[in-house]
Amino acid sequence: MPRPTSDVQACEAHATDGDLDDLRARLAAARLPEAETVHHAAPGPRRWEQGVPLADLIDVVSYWRAGYNWRSFEERLDRIGQFRTTIDDLGLHFLHRRSARADATPLILTHGWPGSIAEFTHVVDELADPKDADAPAFHVVVPSLPGFGYSDKPATTGWGTEKIAAAWVELMGRLGYSKFAAHGGDWGGNITTVLGGRFPEHVLGIHTTFAEGPPGLTTDGLTAVERTWTEETRDFWRHRAAYAKQQATRPQTIGYSLVDSPVGLLAWILDKFAEWSDTEDSPFETMSIDSVLDNVTLYWLTRTGASAARIYYESHNSLDPELRVDVPSAISMYPRDIEKCPRPWAQERYRQIVRWRSPETGGHFPSLEVPQYFVKDLQEGLAAVLAAHR
Repeated sequence: MPRPTSDVQACEAHATDGDLDDLRARLAAARLPEAETVHHAAPGPRRWEQGVPLADLIDVVSYWRAGYNWRSFEERLDRIGQFRTTIDDLGLHFLHRRSARADATPLILTHGWPGSIAEFTHVVDELADPKDADAPAFHVVVPSLPGFGYSDKPATTGWGTEKIAAAWVELMGRLGYSKFAAHGGDWGGNITTVLGGRFPEHVLGIHTTFAEGPPGLTTDGLTAVERTWTEETRDFWRHRAAYAKQQATRPQTIGYSLVDSPVGLLAWILDKFAEWSDTEDSPFETMSIDSVLDNVTLYWLTRTGASAARIYYESHNSLDPELRVDVPSAISMYPRDIEKCPRPWAQERYRQIVRWRSPETGGHFPSLEVPQYFVKDLQEGLAAVLAAHR
């Protein structure tokens, strides 16, 4: 296996004690609004009709200030291996864990918004060196999107999903991986789709929890379940996507609050972890509070609330209608995800679907909600992809 080029440098990213003290001070001094005027004593999704309930936010803020340990997350990043490289004048941060297996396949995992590399840190080891000797092994690369985490913030426009996908090909090449598999969800799924469609000479195949058919398809011939999927997706974009319209049109405006107020940032992100997860009342039914705070704190310490939001400005509704993916594709549609594409629609874009799954549980953040299933599904999906490629 070729070694990384000199353009790739190992790094460690550590917050100063002063930054952590400042965070705790801001949390202690937070000015909170009154409670929401939706009052439902019993647990249930209706408690969240106006957004994050005050009582829930107070509990998380209290733990964030007095109980949460950021240093343990930093140690996890260091154990995996942190690196930086510069592509098109932009510094990119990524995790890289090489497998001990001689038959390992290079794999790039791409996160979305409001996620980060924190979505994948706890699954890297099992993907690189699986306990099951029959499971495929991977050399795992997890980059931070431009403007996210420890990657640099673009100073000009242009860093949309097409350019990011091209940068990922360059990144993998610098690591010695001329051919690789790719996985992603949310924006990461969009980028993974672009990778498979634009770079088939480098991409062995893809696994994604995101699928988007070409525009103009009808519901004729869809099953009742598939029709429900289309109705739910349409309802989401009509009635529950104000955050996307805000970030696609005025990311700078919301960015001031996200960079200046940790409570504002927490509420903006926690709202999505609650609404988009397969839970009935609280995201912490399936995800640990620490995993959510790892993600939020990464945004806070790197001051990336505004720069991360700009991916919507750069790429909202930008997936090329003519793009087709001919490499082997494995697709999983989790039941409580915000967008679910019927297979007949997906097949119009993804021309070689070798594995299709509709899990019984899970939402938009499966690596955090159902991590054991997520890893198994990813392993089996990519095994089918690699078998079809041979």
